[in-house]
Amino acid sequence: MENKLQLELYTRSTCSDCQEAKKYLSSKGVQYEDKDVSKFPNLEEELKKISGTRIVPMFAFYKKGLFGRKKLVKYFIGFENNKTDIINTFNTN
Repeated sequence: MENKLQLELYTRSTCSDCQEAKKYLSSKGVQYEDKDVSKFPNLEEELKKISGTRIVPMFAFYKKGLFGRKKLVKYFIGFENNKTDIINTFNTN
């Protein structure tokens, strides 16, 4: 079984913190799935289910579990205060 983490990044197109997060992740070569809640309203419910809030950016880290199902490992809300932890999450797994 693969232990590599997958990142899903919940964003809004009008959020400057979200845009900075995407630039930073790209500069570090981090692959992620961008989930823009302003374009897809159903993602708003996903966001609230995971974090309990509508605040973006929200970084959700998943591992593949049994039968290929994804399992939430960790999440962070906000970018600037969590920048180091986000990168360290990749480096420790």
